[in-house]
Amino acid sequence: MNLSSLLSLLQLVSPTLPVGAYSYSEGLEYLIEKDIIRDQSALENWLSQELKTGSIRLESAVLLRAYQASITQKIESLNQWNNWLSATRETLELRQQSWQMGKSLEKLLLDLIPESHLLFTQLDQPCNYAIAVGIGATYWQIEPPTILLAYLSSWANNLISAGVRLVPLGQTMGQRITLNLQPTLIQISQDILELTDDNLYSCSWGLGLASMNHEVQYTRLFRS
Repeated sequence: MNLSSLLSLLQLVSPTLPVGAYSYSEGLEYLIEKDIIRDQSALENWLSQELKTGSIRLESAVLLRAYQASITQKIESLNQWNNWLSATRETLELRQQSWQMGKSLEKLLLDLIPESHLLFTQLDQPCNYAIAVGIGATYWQIEPPTILLAYLSSWANNLISAGVRLVPLGQTMGQRITLNLQPTLIQISQDILELTDDNLYSCSWGLGLASMNHEVQYTRLFRS
């Protein structure tokens, strides 16, 4: 990777990117309130299981397919995967999160990369976040394995940050979880690279239930 692409990668997955990722806990707030996640070990285990079998696996696989469709300018395929990802969201709240973050990133990329309008304007549904990341990575010439690993790491770091505030955990514990998840992130990213379309599945009923219950929590720090 050249230095320009590396810097673009760091920008695309930066926690300062104005897409609102920090405002979502993806059900963690409910799980912590119910004492299901109460310490470092429980949070680390939840994130590890989500990476192995959860919907983040599907998001990342679709990101790769959006990347390939963007490279080849196959608008029909790009629309197919964007619509498919919307349909597989476990709850209305998770779909709205993906659409809101996707719309925010789309708006940003249209300002930073004006030529990206050739793809964004041809989507027939709201753009999911993973789709927007795939399009951005295409224009900034970030290789698929690299953007995939960075996307997974960014997802994990966002939820670790939420857990540090909610459990609460110390900053050192949060960094320990980040370090401990490295082997899982590497392995899962390699597995996702090899997934065929027929093997796109997830087991996320726990995430779905947590997301639905989070909507009706009496007090919340995070958005549904």
